Amino acid sequence: MTTRIDTRFAELKTQGRSAFVTYVMAGDPDLTTSLEIVKALPKAGADVIELGIPFTDPMADGPSIQAAGLRALKIGMTLRKTLELVRDFRKDDNVTPLVLMGYYNPIYIYGVDKFLADAKTSGVDGLIIVDLPPEEDDELCIPALKAGLNFIRLATPTTDDKRLPAVLANTSGFVYYVSIAGITGAAAADANAVGEAVARIKRHTKLPICVGFGIRTPEAARAIAEKADGSVVGTALVDALKNSLDAEGRATAKTVNAVAELTAALAQGVKGAKQAAE
Repeated sequence: MTTRIDTRFAELKTQGRSAFVTYVMAGDPDLTTSLEIVKALPKAGADVIELGIPFTDPMADGPSIQAAGLRALKIGMTLRKTLELVRDFRKDDNVTPLVLMGYYNPIYIYGVDKFLADAKTSGVDGLIIVDLPPEEDDELCIPALKAGLNFIRLATPTTDDKRLPAVLANTSGFVYYVSIAGITGAAAADANAVGEAVARIKRHTKLPICVGFGIRTPEAARAIAEKADGSVVGTALVDALKNSLDAEGRATAKTVNAVAELTAALAQGVKGAKQAAE
């Protein structure tokens, strides 16, 4: 099985550069604008897109992403509509890898088998489900792999060498390294500490390692890209979106461009790491 994720990282490896991975919340601030934003991300330089599944009770998300999820839920966003958004995105883009990121409850309610079938036909490439540990792989991870979807696991600063093999056992696509012990947007990533962690994880796996949480600027994205196979930015993009909304929280003429312009600046930071490493 070769997914769009596998293909993209192989392409980037031949180019000698890291991936720029963007995160936005599906349905934020409304379905139409959300689709326009997702369509704009690859054109602005995103190599991989993570699309958040709105959920009422997140555990890993900081205030900005929690607020984005609530905005999406307020306009009636659901898992079914998230898959429809992916399907609409795929009408114009059949190459950019797209990963759904969220929590198990909406998938459980939807029905695992039905969800996996619908996700696959919609054009989803992988899943990051934050609250399913390796001990629960039979719930979703193994069925997802059988369905042809990558299942991407989180590793953290507290994932020691004893725990790491279990985390990596059924992981595919890439490993998502959480650079800080905390929620999204809570602190800045330390590039030196990240470099040490990435080197340690690479002793256990040949998968690409992308680093997220705590990357907000082009400079930070570049520093992480010099240490890892990818930099993930979410909170900064969600904040750019939020700051473009009107007083009632509705999209304005500036909303899509606000996200696209920051994406382009961050992408340049990541791509600049290639020169730094040569």
